[in-house]
Amino acid sequence: MPFHRTEEEKKETMNNTHASRTRYLVELALMVTIIFVMAFTPLGYFRTLGLSITFLTVPVAVGAMILGPVGGAICGLAFGITSFMQCFGMGAFGTMLFSINPLGTAVVCIVPRLLEGWITGLIFKAVRGKMKNGAYLVASLACPLLNTLFFMSTLVLIFYHTVFGNKDQSGEFLLELVLGIEVVVLGHEVIQQLLSP
Repeated sequence: MPFHRTEEEKKETMNNTHASRTRYLVELALMVTIIFVMAFTPLGYFRTLGLSITFLTVPVAVGAMILGPVGGAICGLAFGITSFMQCFGMGAFGTMLFSINPLGTAVVCIVPRLLEGWITGLIFKAVRGKMKNGAYLVASLACPLLNTLFFMSTLVLIFYHTVFGNKDQSGEFLLELVLGIEVVVLGHEVIQQLLSP
């Protein structure tokens, strides 16, 4: 005899699915709101002379861990949009890039952040299957490292022919890029040590 669900069971299943979807959307909206609030208050950036250090990778990492890769990508997209909005007179570096190449600036600001959130979610999902609590540490470290790697890479690819191609400045910039890559390699080694039995 085949299993038939009653109308009441079907309705309960549909209500549970609807409640789960609603909860996901509310959590996603909260994470995006936190990103926007942090981006436009002193909470989101530590500004020094010519350099801004961002703390927006924290809500992106949390979103990627709680909401999965798609939620992480949406949080990263929100981070990228706020970063691009900073190019309209709020940050000297972004304003300079926007004056050189507006479309390139949009790509540099948005695409790396979107990828950062998505890949952090994938990393968390993959590592969580092997070590439950260690997945939080690995994803928390991966998010800012991916942000730096992707941002610097797209910045070099799109803007190398401009100010960064200048002989006087490219050496210093490339040195920073190489140091960033070294940090990623070191992070990879730490992750491998954590995952080895």
